[in-house]
Amino acid sequence: MKRIDLIAGARHNFIKIAPIIDALNAAETRGGSFRFRLIHTGQHYDRVMSGSFFEELSIPDPDINLEVGSGTQAEQTAAIMVAYEKVLLKGKSEHEACKILIVLIGPPMYSQSHFSCAAQ
Repeated sequence: MKRIDLIAGARHNFIKIAPIIDALNAAETRGGSFRFRLIHTGQHYDRVMSGSFFEELSIPDPDINLEVGSGTQAEQTAAIMVAYEKVLLKGKSEHEACKILIVLIGPPMYSQSHFSCAAQ
């Protein structure tokens, strides 16, 4: 079974990720061969900035929270890369390597290449 890591951390990402989760859940009920993990970067970490979106959009609780918190764009990008790399390395030791990585980006624009490097 292939695993997809869905990574989101900001309000506009939560809105975009809800229909992706719905589609993956529907595919699974039809016998699809994908599992997904929802990974929250932890950029927006309080109820107003994050929790209410999960409730209103029926998004499941994240499987993993990277807990990067506040900081400059560079600090947050670096913290996300380091934390996600640790998740990937732990997965290798548990034979649960991520096969597909979906990163939702938007303002503020964090380079998608950062996540690609961490995923390799």
